[in-house]
Amino acid sequence: MNVRERIYMDHNATTPVDPRVFEAMTPYFTEEFGNAASRNHGFGWEAEQAVDDARETIAQEINAKSKEIVFTSGATESINLAIKGLCEANEKRGRHIVTQVAEHKAVLDTCRAMEERGWEVTYLPIEKDGLFNPDRLIDVLRDDTVLVAIMHANNEIGTINPIFDIGRLCKENGVFFLVDAAQSYGKLVIDVEGMGIDLLAASGHKIYGPKGIGFLYIRQKTPRVSLRIQIEGGGHERGMRSGTLPVPLIVGMAKATQILGNEREKENRRLKLLRDKLLKGFLDALPDTRVNGSMTHRLPHNLNVIFPTVEAESLLMGIKEIACSTGSACTTASLEPSHVIKALGVRDELAHSSVRFSVGRFNTEDEIDYTIERVVTTVTGLREMVPLWET
Repeated sequence: MNVRERIYMDHNATTPVDPRVFEAMTPYFTEEFGNAASRNHGFGWEAEQAVDDARETIAQEINAKSKEIVFTSGATESINLAIKGLCEANEKRGRHIVTQVAEHKAVLDTCRAMEERGWEVTYLPIEKDGLFNPDRLIDVLRDDTVLVAIMHANNEIGTINPIFDIGRLCKENGVFFLVDAAQSYGKLVIDVEGMGIDLLAASGHKIYGPKGIGFLYIRQKTPRVSLRIQIEGGGHERGMRSGTLPVPLIVGMAKATQILGNEREKENRRLKLLRDKLLKGFLDALPDTRVNGSMTHRLPHNLNVIFPTVEAESLLMGIKEIACSTGSACTTASLEPSHVIKALGVRDELAHSSVRFSVGRFNTEDEIDYTIERVVTTVTGLREMVPLWET
């Protein structure tokens, strides 16, 4: 292939804006730029209509009603509004939350914030294949349990949790159910009614839409979910989230949703072929390569692998033209293993050898071939430079 300056394979982190999305957004920056809350002239009416249309598109994608969609700056804000807002509005029912150890930090850190406010949080383990076992809920749900927060698809290892079964247990026990769908929205079929979901968070930038926009689905009936407002000032979004709506971003997220709704099956098949080719290339040349998480219940574009005896950070330094990510996160002056990889029961030295590749809409087979070649060459070179440790 013609070597490109850069190859992007980190689509779990963020995605480029699809040109069709950018085209749909453009008029709302320069021509139809009204404030959706301005009810006295055409500019405002046009903006409000664009927001209403976008809200309906997003609601239909998850089998919700448009009035149940509240726009936010992204999934992190949505999760904060959901957890803090629900807990503060339902303190009389109890002060107990259940989640699992492999959640995104947006959930874990918010739960820890609630612990500082006197709430009790139960952090359940995951299985060795990265999946959450719903049966674990049975033993920990209590009369004072208010909320269960379990993600749909994991951001690091791409594993897909059995949301239907979790939602059923929550309904049987009268507990609210929050789902972080940042990685699954648009990519997987979501039915908030059929899955028993009461609150659902998602972001636009994970689906080839713009950054800075997301939404929170808030069930309005059977049961009606009550939240305490977290952002005051104007009563926008039916009082749930004040602030001038970013109309271009909202239009962009809706367009990205529409594209994925129309092309999801075809795109997922293509991405799975690229992902599987990448894995086969690694295994053929480096047979000791290990996969983190289930390959059966997994997002089609995600691959998280261990290259034993190789520090992931060193590998990434050797393939700078290829954008992927390690399974580790820098905290203060030390490099700590990823909490998700550790939750799988992986030893620290192997956790430090984990790398996430996530292919996307604009990747090509040539890029997959090039990535295989560069990774294999770099891993082989690194292994020749250092003594092997026990694997």
